[in-house]
Amino acid sequence: MQNMRLRFPGGKEKAFTMSYDDGVEQDIRLIEIMRKNGVKGTFNIGAGLFAKEGTVYPKGQVHRRMTLNECLKAYKGDDIEVAVHGYTHPFLESLPSPAAVLQIIEDRKGLEDAFHTIIRGMAYPYGTYSDAVVDILRLCGVAYSRTVESRRNFNIPKDWLRMGATCHHNDPNLAELSNEFINGKVQRDPWLFYLWGHSYEFEANDNWRVIEEFLAKIGNRDDIWYATNIEIHDYVKASEQLIFSSDASIACNPTSTDVWMQADDKLVCLPAGKTIRL
Repeated sequence: MQNMRLRFPGGKEKAFTMSYDDGVEQDIRLIEIMRKNGVKGTFNIGAGLFAKEGTVYPKGQVHRRMTLNECLKAYKGDDIEVAVHGYTHPFLESLPSPAAVLQIIEDRKGLEDAFHTIIRGMAYPYGTYSDAVVDILRLCGVAYSRTVESRRNFNIPKDWLRMGATCHHNDPNLAELSNEFINGKVQRDPWLFYLWGHSYEFEANDNWRVIEEFLAKIGNRDDIWYATNIEIHDYVKASEQLIFSSDASIACNPTSTDVWMQADDKLVCLPAGKTIRL
């Protein structure tokens, strides 16, 4: 055997995900567009910043946070992941360590209590962080955290707590990157297109067509795995736990996730909890 390469569920070579912040009213329209195009995504919100019930925003205000009940309705469904964004959206690296810990734990707890699920993902508020903040996230049980860095590539993250995206939706290279992703041929490792932003920006810039046209182009394709951030993280982590014999002719998958691999020219599924000969 010469080569062993990870593939996404079903043997797919490409995956797409997106990550949007702040829990604002415009997320409702964005999710409608996502679902129309078969796309999944992650929404990062602060449990300490839900709008009060009955809030009426001044005319012309674009950044309009939703109430808890609005969020519960908007983010309902297996195609949406809710993730941490700091309890009150602070600059985490500017806080004393105990206060930074509280920001993460209180946000996790608040979201877990509200959505009745385990919350393990995150996006850094303002996109800023430090090595000390990364250590805090690890201690607080955060599995990954997205920065605001646009890397303009399709690489699988190596450092999940300093995770960059492919690009922001306003990136001038969005069309070029999407064409490359759709039409390009994967030679070795699988590709991940990761889009990020804030949905209120579409209203502020009067450019909803950007996301409508982009998702219409990249969505509903048989050759792309559409997943939330945590689904991609957990799948890649499961692949890292595979056990192989010395000559790679036997593979054991000790996880609860089926993992797909390209073994030379052969596409194989390694079933959860099974040992197979390749």
